[in-house]
Amino acid sequence: RDGVTKVRLFRERFSGQPDIYGTYDPQTGRSWQVKAPVTDEVVLDHLQGKRPYGVYLLLGDLTRAAVVDFDVAEFGPVLECVGRAQHYEVAMHIERSKSKGFHVWSFFPEPGVPAWKPRCVLRHILDETESPKVEIFPKQDRLSEDTTNCGNFINAPLFGALVHQGKTVFLDPKRGLAPFPNQWEFLERAEAVPETRLDEIIQVNGLDRSDTDHGVGSPCNSLGVFEAGSVFPPCVHTMLRNGVTENQRVACFRIAVHLRRVGLPYELAVAALTEWARKNRPSQGKQIISQTEIKAQAASAFLKEYRGNGCEEPAVAAYCDPECPIRARHSLETARAELPQDR
Repeated sequence: RDGVTKVRLFRERFSGQPDIYGTYDPQTGRSWQVKAPVTDEVVLDHLQGKRPYGVYLLLGDLTRAAVVDFDVAEFGPVLECVGRAQHYEVAMHIERSKSKGFHVWSFFPEPGVPAWKPRCVLRHILDETESPKVEIFPKQDRLSEDTTNCGNFINAPLFGALVHQGKTVFLDPKRGLAPFPNQWEFLERAEAVPETRLDEIIQVNGLDRSDTDHGVGSPCNSLGVFEAGSVFPPCVHTMLRNGVTENQRVACFRIAVHLRRVGLPYELAVAALTEWARKNRPSQGKQIISQTEIKAQAASAFLKEYRGNGCEEPAVAAYCDPECPIRARHSLETARAELPQDR
């Protein structure tokens, strides 16, 4: 693809307000607004690493994309969000951001969808996965009639000065969350979410937007029921965040069971476990679990729906949280089993 084709594709995916954009100083991190047309030159400077480009996603009350901004290096919350989105058949695409975190993008067909709909659906997903404070872009449902209010910009992917560092690039679940070898082929094929899918999720889950006709950036209220099984227990959070030193294979299997429960497909689960394995520090000079072993443990976990959580296994017990409700329930069941039976 030549430069003209790349700029055209980039502008199709990351379109927003045409006469204003954001940028930042890569040295200091200071960001600001630029009141000037978004031209091909602006995009090309971004792709070549000369000047970052930030897109203001809102056009009135429509948006062509929505972004969940995870400002943490921990991958667990990202997995929960993407897995839950898979459950709802909402395509989400993971970008490693310019700093330590991740941007998770959803795209929508032209001319865009009412921004409150993806904001409402994504907020519901974040609530279900216990990440209610994570930011969603656009941050508002619509722009006010005040022409000075442009909303908030989100830094666009593929900033040329950072791409070679593996930052601002989209990650491939089929390659252990390594960057897609051809980012442009990915962008061309990336699935967009139809508005009808958003409508179905909103209707089925009893979602609603408060104060639709008044106020800007009004919150989205979820009337749905929280599903306790849709989030990781504390032990899995800890293992994913820090890695393990012992019992890697059992830990791998147990983590894979929970990845399956939150709706991740097998390939994305393997990618997540590959990322997790890099954090492992096996004791006594043992080797880190291999890719072949990861795939085997994940395949076993995906064979059927396992009901247990493995609380009694040393690989899990080592990371058990005293406040975990699963542990409390397990302890209660054990105590009841040990009580003498009436005769």
